[in-house]
Amino acid sequence: MPAAWVKFGRVLLAAMATLGVVLAPSVAQAMEIALPAARLGAASAVVGLYAAFCGAIVLVHRRRRFRASAAAAAMASGDGEVLLVAFASQTGLAEQLAWQTAQAVKDAGSGVRILPLDEVDEAQLVAASRALLVVSTTGEGDAPDNAIRFARAMMGAPQSLGHLGYGMLALGDRSYDGFCAFGHRMEGWLRSAGAQPLFDTIEVDNGDGDALRRWQHHIGVLSGNDDMPDWVSPRYENWTLKARQRLNAGSPGDPAYHIVLTPPDAGATWQAGDIAEISPRNSDEDVTAYFSALGLDDRDVTLADGTRQPLRDVLASSVLPRGGDPAAVQGLTADDLAAGLKPLPHREYSIASVPADGDVELVVRQMAHPDGRLGHGSGWLTAHAPVGATVALRIRTNRSFHGPADDRPMILIGNGTGIAGLRSHLRERILAGRAANWLIFGERTQAHDFYFRAELERHVAHGHLRISTAFSRDQAARIYVQDVLRSEAAELREWAARGAAIYVCGSLQGMAAGVDAALDDILGPDQLEYLRTTGRYRRDVY
Repeated sequence: MPAAWVKFGRVLLAAMATLGVVLAPSVAQAMEIALPAARLGAASAVVGLYAAFCGAIVLVHRRRRFRASAAAAAMASGDGEVLLVAFASQTGLAEQLAWQTAQAVKDAGSGVRILPLDEVDEAQLVAASRALLVVSTTGEGDAPDNAIRFARAMMGAPQSLGHLGYGMLALGDRSYDGFCAFGHRMEGWLRSAGAQPLFDTIEVDNGDGDALRRWQHHIGVLSGNDDMPDWVSPRYENWTLKARQRLNAGSPGDPAYHIVLTPPDAGATWQAGDIAEISPRNSDEDVTAYFSALGLDDRDVTLADGTRQPLRDVLASSVLPRGGDPAAVQGLTADDLAAGLKPLPHREYSIASVPADGDVELVVRQMAHPDGRLGHGSGWLTAHAPVGATVALRIRTNRSFHGPADDRPMILIGNGTGIAGLRSHLRERILAGRAANWLIFGERTQAHDFYFRAELERHVAHGHLRISTAFSRDQAARIYVQDVLRSEAAELREWAARGAAIYVCGSLQGMAAGVDAALDDILGPDQLEYLRTTGRYRRDVY
């Protein structure tokens, strides 16, 4: 077939992408195949069709933008703070994810405004206190077409955005040298303008589902919408709950548990810094209450996708309707109830062990709703699942929190259940014979909240670890890990000069921002930015 037809087909597809039209892969492939097969004698008809098609697409595109603007205005009508969601999209994926993000925030009861980046100006950034940015990169590190004006007008001039907290989802393709380059360039501009990250930038390689679930997790934390179904469903394996022990009996804080999970086979592997994703289940008590309200025995029901499952399994793995009130479903048939249920969203936890331990170990804080009901994930792992039960789990690689490959010194900073991610790094390094480790850990009380104390003190006795602690309730004046950093500033600067990597794990609110500010003061903003860009300053905060 003539090569010109192949080129023509690709030009047509490119033109459609420029106009914001997204085709399903199968349709795009069919166009690549079908166009070369066209008869040369039909060239004039095809060209005419192409011209008409482009005109129609321009009209559709304009109408779509008009509807989107109207919808954005309506979505921004919530009370209180209005969160800004902005997107830079070339082929439509970033725009789609931005709308899903905005809808999730709106479903949580918050006001939200969504705009393409070329409609965001200085006044809107000044007015916003929080922004979520979904930013793609095109070509070899370029801005998408709808971000060029913003890049020139806004990023080309200094701004003062010290009031702004932002989260960024950077979309890219690792096969290109400039992977997520525009997103990182925009992030650098935001930092230089004084804006503070709400969480670390999440990179997405070709629509990677792991990264999208991570983004969705942060949206849920920020908005309080913790019942949001996963946009991309993972594949789990059946692990066994081997052991569960409370770590902080007598603590003034919420209960924290050491959870041990055994893999289905001996081949499970992971690295320090990786994440365990759990598919939680409702308690047997809650499920039985729904059976009583329906007046039905367990039976198979038809789901929305046409498959059939026992009703008890469906209820156990779904968000129970109407705030968990069984009376709200009286009168519904079992099939009608099942058809309207949404699956429980996943929960993720930093892994506290290494493969040499044989099991995945977690540190889970028991979370409760205002009415006393336990959270989906923490309730399942710390209370509802009996020891010996099957737990649906998958390990997610978290490259952004993997440890350094060499034997440089490592400073591990965290609080509360953040000890989990720090413990895995410490165990990995000690197994590798790397002894230059400094743990700076904070919790409420030394007597009740010094997790893994005996183990850590053995590492100190063997010369593998230095520990500095901050137990906030053990004295009249509250002391936190950021205060320890300032009191140890000279030693911290000396470790940094020796090439130390600094890893932070724990709570996003309070601790992470406090540590960031302390390091900025101690090391200076330029040095801290250098550590960040060279991978020597990494965080896993939640």
